[in-house]
Amino acid sequence: MDSAQATVIVVSDRCSRGEAEDRSGPRAVDLLRAAGLDVGAPVVVPDGAASVATAIEAALAAGSRVVITSGGTGVTPRDQTPEGTRGLIDRDLPGLAEALRREGQSHVATAVLSRGLAGVTEGGALVVNLPGSPRAVEQGLGVLTPLLPHLLDQLVGGDH
Repeated sequence: MDSAQATVIVVSDRCSRGEAEDRSGPRAVDLLRAAGLDVGAPVVVPDGAASVATAIEAALAAGSRVVITSGGTGVTPRDQTPEGTRGLIDRDLPGLAEALRREGQSHVATAVLSRGLAGVTEGGALVVNLPGSPRAVEQGLGVLTPLLPHLLDQLVGGDH
C-alpha cells in the first residue's frame, strides 16, 4: 500500500477541555502507522455533529484518504458523531460498519449499541466512526487495516 494520508479525530467533550487524557487517538495513530499510512497527531474536538463535520472536512481538505473518528458513537444526547459524518458520506459501507460492531460484540455485549458509520466521500476518501475506548479502536482497526490496501486501490479505480 502506498503511504496514504490518514487523520484520526477524537470526539470527546472531556478531552477537548483538558479534563481527561485521550488514549484512543494515540493508539489509532500507532496502528495506522503500522499499517503503512502517513498520519499525524490526533485531532481532538468536542462532542457534537458540527464539530465532527468541521474536523472531517478539514482532514479531507488537507488530503486525507482515510479518516478515523474515535468517540461519540453511543446513545447519550451528546453522542452525535454519526450525525456529523452522515452528510459527508457519498456511499455507505454498511458491511464494514456491521463487521466492526460484530467484532466489538465478541468482546463486550454493548458494542451493538454503537451507531458508528463507515463510508466513502464523493472525493474517494474513507471515513469510519469507531467507539472511543482504546480497546474498541484496537478491535476496529484490527478489522479495518487488512482491508485498506484493497479498499484504497478500489477507490482510485483499481481492478476487482
